[in-house]
Amino acid sequence: MSFAELQQSIARGATPPEGLSLCLQALWHDARGDWDRAHTCAQDEPGRNGSWVHAYLHRKEGDLGNAGYWYGRAGRPVPARGVTLEVEWAELAKALLG
Repeated sequence: MSFAELQQSIARGATPPEGLSLCLQALWHDARGDWDRAHTCAQDEPGRNGSWVHAYLHRKEGDLGNAGYWYGRAGRPVPARGVTLEVEWAELAKALLG
């Protein structure tokens, strides 16, 4: 799936496309405004990518202390000032799509 196809599925779908990883499902639900479901997907993915998505979600929530913990678990720096949530979401999605 391409980044454009992911964005199209968010715009038109009631459920994530089949075959998406838990991390991409989390981003899909987040983009559709369902933070809780996105968080559940991220929690269910134990790897570094799950930790990165988890960090992003807590940053979005405004819990920067918790976000910092998860960025550390992901081996990622906390985004620099000025990096918007939208920019980070796109970076995450593109990285996860390969």
